[in-house]
Amino acid sequence: MTVTAIVGANWGDEGKGKMTDVLAAQSSYVVRFQGGSNAGHTIINDFGKFSLHMLPSGVFYPNVTNIIGPGTALDMEILTKELQELKARNVPEPQLKISERAQVVLPIHRLLDELEEERLGAKGFGSTRRGIAPFYADKYAKLGVQVADLFHPHRLRERLQQLMVIKNVQLQHLYGTNPINVDDMVAVLLESFSFINSYVEDTTMLLQQAYMKGEPILVEGQLGALRDPDHGIYPYSTSSSTLAGYAPVGAGLPPYAIGNVITVVKAYSSCVGAGPFVTELHGDEADELRRRGGDAGEYGATTGRPRRMGWFDTVATRYGCMIQGATEAVLTNLDVLGYLDDIPVCVGYELADGITIDQFPVTAELQTAKPVLRTLKGWKCDLSHIRSFEELPEAAQQYVQYIESSIGVPIKTVSVGPRRDQVMTR
Repeated sequence: MTVTAIVGANWGDEGKGKMTDVLAAQSSYVVRFQGGSNAGHTIINDFGKFSLHMLPSGVFYPNVTNIIGPGTALDMEILTKELQELKARNVPEPQLKISERAQVVLPIHRLLDELEEERLGAKGFGSTRRGIAPFYADKYAKLGVQVADLFHPHRLRERLQQLMVIKNVQLQHLYGTNPINVDDMVAVLLESFSFINSYVEDTTMLLQQAYMKGEPILVEGQLGALRDPDHGIYPYSTSSSTLAGYAPVGAGLPPYAIGNVITVVKAYSSCVGAGPFVTELHGDEADELRRRGGDAGEYGATTGRPRRMGWFDTVATRYGCMIQGATEAVLTNLDVLGYLDDIPVCVGYELADGITIDQFPVTAELQTAKPVLRTLKGWKCDLSHIRSFEELPEAAQQYVQYIESSIGVPIKTVSVGPRRDQVMTR
């Protein structure tokens, strides 16, 4: 059996957590392969409503092994809090494995992230201040700390000494703050590690063996294609690859293992963070869509910031599906649009020189692009109780069919609400 990747087509916030939660029921393993606690997956099930930032979205199924892969940025504090929350809310203890090769988000990473955003001010990138950019910078500068290092305090101290020579210069001379003592950092890290060290093992070997046995594996992406640092709206991107192509690397699987790429697409557009957003709405129009969106409105699961809202963007979504290598798509939040008489859809961009394009351009051209809109008929009714595509109003079916034709990927699943059961297959 091949491995299934579930990833986002846009800026994130597409509803991947819910769909991973749904698909985990048929999986033996659910794997986080990139990113850290800088984005959350909101899940609503029989236990209640949860926002997961470090834990994989399969933790609500006792029979599923959940893996934090070597490509992730492990925030031990957030992970511990999430495990404690599950226990406090009577969720059975999940099967969790943490890769010994995963690297650790350090206190200095969070501090530098916050200080840099403050220094940049209005020119900032909309960071969640969870330390992700400094973390990945140190990882690829070979200054990072692997989980395995935490079993060896002497080695850990040596690694941190090498790192802090540079960081303390930054703290003192760029940001004007006090240096950090290495011994204090070692103590903090070892205390945090004491809560989770029993979960650590060689997850790469575990997944390789599971793959060879044909066990169903679901790899779960964070954010969306347009936040990818190579193919997205750089520099308003994240610091790890958000693409399904990176999943085998970040999980520890063969490159040919991914056989199905399910790309999640929202029935309108939303994002948290800075950067060009061509279909963005403002004022009352944005507020109304934001208020109706999702279970409790469109607010970032990590930051609580109001999401930026816009109409569906065929240009951006077609591009996102293409670079994800989507084999099928899931359309979420169709029910949210039921209040509209007519629904605008972006079908092209008008650039600064007056030329209209339908291919997603580089960031420099996106900055001044304006949306070219087409209006589709609304259905003006509640869809949340419907469980069959054929039972949807004709206008809602036509909306789905139009999006499907515009992105060039079959939409096999449609979601009409935040709960597990509010999905229909085509």
